[in-house]
Amino acid sequence: MASVIVCGGSVIGLCTAMMLARDGHEVTVLEGDPDRAPGTPAEAWSSWRRTGVAQFHQPHTLFSRFREVSDAELPGLMDRLVAAGGVWVDSLETMPPTLTDRASRPGDDRIRFVTARRPVLESVVASAAEEQPGLTVRRGVKLAGLVSGPSASPGVPHAAGVRTASGEELTADLVVDAMGRRTPVVDWLAALGARPPQVESDTSSLVYYSRYFTGPTPPRRTRAALTPMGSFSILTLEGDNGTWSLTILGLSRDTPLKALRNPEVFDRVVAACPRQAHWLDGRPITGVLAMAGVVDCYRRLVVDGEPVVTGVVQVGDAWACTNPSAGRGLSVGLAQAQLLRRAVAGHLDDPVTLARVYEERTDAVVAPFYWSQVRADRARAAEMDAIRQGIPPAPPDPLMIRFQSAAMYDPDVYRGLLEIVTCLTFPRDVLSRPAVQAGIERHGDAAPRPSPGPDRAALLDLLTA
Repeated sequence: MASVIVCGGSVIGLCTAMMLARDGHEVTVLEGDPDRAPGTPAEAWSSWRRTGVAQFHQPHTLFSRFREVSDAELPGLMDRLVAAGGVWVDSLETMPPTLTDRASRPGDDRIRFVTARRPVLESVVASAAEEQPGLTVRRGVKLAGLVSGPSASPGVPHAAGVRTASGEELTADLVVDAMGRRTPVVDWLAALGARPPQVESDTSSLVYYSRYFTGPTPPRRTRAALTPMGSFSILTLEGDNGTWSLTILGLSRDTPLKALRNPEVFDRVVAACPRQAHWLDGRPITGVLAMAGVVDCYRRLVVDGEPVVTGVVQVGDAWACTNPSAGRGLSVGLAQAQLLRRAVAGHLDDPVTLARVYEERTDAVVAPFYWSQVRADRARAAEMDAIRQGIPPAPPDPLMIRFQSAAMYDPDVYRGLLEIVTCLTFPRDVLSRPAVQAGIERHGDAAPRPSPGPDRAALLDLLTA
C-alpha cells in the first residue's frame, strides 16, 4: 500500500482520506486551521473557528447523491449524522398540490437524503476520521508548496510530497488537493516548473443574505427550496436539531439589496413572499449573514490529454466551484472522491495513467454538473439584471420551461426533476426517458405557475420602508 497526503481537512478532504485509508493506504490529512471539532452539535455551531472556510456558517445541504455515495463508500456516516441531529428530507412528501397521482414508485427511497448545518456535518465527519485506522489528521499545519520527485514522464514534473510553512518536508506517493476554492496549488505547480493547467475563473455576480432560526416545529416545505422571485431568489433549507435557514440571493451590483443586512428589512421581504413567510415562524439565532465575491472556477491538471504534473490530484472545490445556492458542492465533491478512490485502486503505480483516468472520469461523471450550474447561474443573473433595469429578460430555454411545467402535473417528470436537482442524474438522461417525454407532451404547455411575491417596485418599497 501507499502513503497519501490530503491537503485540507474539510468535509470532502476528510471523506476522501477515509475512503483511501479503508483501502489500506497510510493517509495523513494536513489542515491549516488549528482547532479540533467540538464534541457536541451546539458547540460545533457556536464555537468552532474555521477561518479557512469562508462559507462555514452559510447554508449548506446534502443531496441524494451525497447519501448514495456515502452509503456505498463510508457506510454508517449518515447514521452518525442522524444521531447528531441531522434530518431526513423527502421531497416526495411535499409534492405540489397540482400532482394528483401520489402513489409510490420503485426507487423512491433513492431520492431521500439527510442534511444538517455545515459545522455539525463537518464535526461528524471529523469524529469519524479520528476513529479511522490508517488515517492521521494534523491540524494547524500551514503548507507552503510541493516537494519535487523523479519525473514519471519526460518533461512533466512529479510531486513527491509537500513542504510546510515551517520547512518540514513530508513525502508521499500521492498528494490530494482538497484545499477548497482558494487553493494555492496553481502557484505551487508554477514553482515546480509545470506548464500552466487549464483554469477558467470568473467572479460570481451574486450576493447572499442568510439568517438561521430555531423552534419546536420546523416549517413545512410547500415549494422548491430555491425559488426565483423576479430580481431576487429565496432559498429555504432544513437544518439539524430543530434549525433552519432562509437566504435571499440577488446581484452584488443591486445596491438597494444591501438593506437586507438589517434583520427587520430581511424579515419584511420574506414576509411578503406568501409561500415562504412561514419560515420566519421561529426564534432567530443569527443576524443576517452576508457573503459575496464567490468565484466560479474550474481547473484541469490534464491538458490536451497530457498531465501538467503527476503525483497531485484535485478534489471538490479545489477542482471546480460555483454558486453555492444550488447546494451541489458537497454532493459533487463526494462523487468525485469516489472516482478518485477507484482510480487510485487501479493505477497508483502508474502516475501518468492515474492522472489521465481520473481526469477522464471526472469529466464524464461530475463535470457536467458544474457546467450546467454555470449556465443556469449566468442565465438567472442576466434575468435578474434585466428585471432590475426594467427591461424584458431574454426568453428561457423552451424545453426546460416545458419540462418544469410538466413536472407540476406528471409524477414521472416530477421525479426526474428531483433527480436532477439532487445530483442523481444528468438532465439529458432524464429527458431521454419515454415516460418523461410523454409527460412533457401531455403537460408541457401548461402555463408556468410563478411563485407569488413582491415585484420590483414592491421590493424597493420593502427595502426602504
